[in-house]
Amino acid sequence: MAEELLFENEVSSHLTKSLLAVAFLASFGSSMLYGFNLAVVNSPAQYIKEFYNETMIESYDWYPDEDLLTLLYSVTVSIFAIGGMTGALLVGRLVTKYGRKGTLVRATVLVFIGGTMMGFSRMCRFPAMVIVGRFITGIHSGISLSVVPMYLGEIAPKNLRGFLGLVPSIHICLGVFIAQVLGLSELLGTENYWPLLLSLVVFPTLVQLMLLPWFPESPRYLLIEKGDEQATIAALKWYRTKGNIQAEVEEMQEEQRSLSSVQTLTVRGLLMDRCVRWQVITIIVVNIGMQLSGIDAIWFYTNDIFKNAGIPDPYIQYTTVGTGAIEVISGMLGCFTIERVGRRPLMIGGFLFMGLCCAGITVSVLYQAHLTFMRYISVGCVVGIIAGFCIGPAGVPFLITAELFKQSHRPAAYTVAGCLNWMSNFTIGFVFPFLEMATGPYCYLIFCVICLGVAFYTACIIPETRNKTFMEISQMFASRNKILEDELISNGHLKMTMMNGYGTLEEK
Repeated sequence: MAEELLFENEVSSHLTKSLLAVAFLASFGSSMLYGFNLAVVNSPAQYIKEFYNETMIESYDWYPDEDLLTLLYSVTVSIFAIGGMTGALLVGRLVTKYGRKGTLVRATVLVFIGGTMMGFSRMCRFPAMVIVGRFITGIHSGISLSVVPMYLGEIAPKNLRGFLGLVPSIHICLGVFIAQVLGLSELLGTENYWPLLLSLVVFPTLVQLMLLPWFPESPRYLLIEKGDEQATIAALKWYRTKGNIQAEVEEMQEEQRSLSSVQTLTVRGLLMDRCVRWQVITIIVVNIGMQLSGIDAIWFYTNDIFKNAGIPDPYIQYTTVGTGAIEVISGMLGCFTIERVGRRPLMIGGFLFMGLCCAGITVSVLYQAHLTFMRYISVGCVVGIIAGFCIGPAGVPFLITAELFKQSHRPAAYTVAGCLNWMSNFTIGFVFPFLEMATGPYCYLIFCVICLGVAFYTACIIPETRNKTFMEISQMFASRNKILEDELISNGHLKMTMMNGYGTLEEK
């Protein structure tokens, strides 16, 4: 039976309905919630502050000043990132114990808890429920933001890994757009309905919980970490539908062989392993860079930025929704071009464009008092930052984190990348209002320098990983890490040959 499953006429590397379905389902109930939570507190910001103010007066007969309310709102915004960092710390253990799909399914309980708390916060007159609810949903996003690209990267054929790897970034942009639309004053962005707006995260997660368990686990996880060959073949046939999967099974067996004497690494082990030194440096640079590029400041505080740019108050919310639509279009553009253009060009172009737009915001705000048209340039630069980010930097860092590491290193790599990503997210969410008050438009020059620095690093250090196997990518870094190829593969004198459809080992 195994031979029949493995040997068919042609190699299957095209996009199947099963691959597309699991990519959209995993992203719909996880990645989209991350984008939604990034932007959902933007529209009802004033109502949330008023709620905090009212409950402090009711409970403590204390009238807080505007600075304290700003601090509380900053905590509400940034606590989501603290939850995300907590979730990222759990990724390595969870995916090793429960698998990629199993972790996503189990993590859904966090959304139901957090969403319920936020939904009933105003009714209970308890502001802490908003903050704790944001923290709990942040834990879910911290887990899923790493696990979804890991899962999709492992089930995808190498020629589709870029496309499927950017499906989550489309859903992140879609989540931001949905939050902006539903946050309009004509819909749920009102004093009475903002708790309902915050709690809507439970519905996509419910859909995911009902359908995702029916899909197979990652074949690489089943073979390399569980040693279950039959389940691996069944999972591959589910995702490939037809074709010869022998080459993929052999490539996974080769990786399994190279890791035969290596356990799944801890974070400490990853950081100490000189064989992946430059891979680790790369994920540190790109994950910190994508958050310190200023994109989260724009997502969290879009309305305030447009107000400072001189946009009339009645039109701000509609301008914000317009930027959300551009995010979705840009994300789709990146997704459909990545396999033709490559990872490096999208990253370099995206960060360069963002850096120029950040500098443009500074100039336009400085001169808008003298030149009226500068306010429109400022809005255009904000849109440019969002578009540049969504085309490349939004999803490529998560994708290449999967591509740069083999199975034994991948969970720890996602833990490191996720923690740094969320730590930077928290820093921007909490510090930006005070940074803007202290430096004015010059704060965007900081983002400009960071964007240009990451673009330069990408151009000089990161190789193109398009259409490469995980083993080939590891070997591409061998010379930079100053190691011999034999050190990458513990049994370097062995090669793979076919035997009964599974592959066995043979001396060269």
